[in-house]
Amino acid sequence: MTAERVQGDEPLIATPALTLDALRQAVAVLVPSRLPEFFQEIQDAFTQAGQEDSVFPIRHFYQRWGATIAIERRPSVATRLHAAEHALADPDADIRERAIREAAEIVQAAYREVAVG
Repeated sequence: MTAERVQGDEPLIATPALTLDALRQAVAVLVPSRLPEFFQEIQDAFTQAGQEDSVFPIRHFYQRWGATIAIERRPSVATRLHAAEHALADPDADIRERAIREAAEIVQAAYREVAVG
């Protein structure tokens, strides 16, 4: 199992800029049920940044949601990740281990995409 893109699996939207507005719009289109989580995390990131006098929490927020969008904008990749997440509850240890590897590969590829993008 790899995190490679399936041929013919075109992204649902273009890669958004790593800006608050662009990411919010992408979340609203791709995973609108996660908008409350998005807004809570940006609020938490800004609070933490102020407390720590650091921009790292804000950068982390942008990277995390950029990676989330990188996954969700490709239906087959999102389906594979969600299946792996579901398999984490399987009683079979081998299935759980494969699911962990699959999810890690997908998430790592998404973070690389955001870093390069």
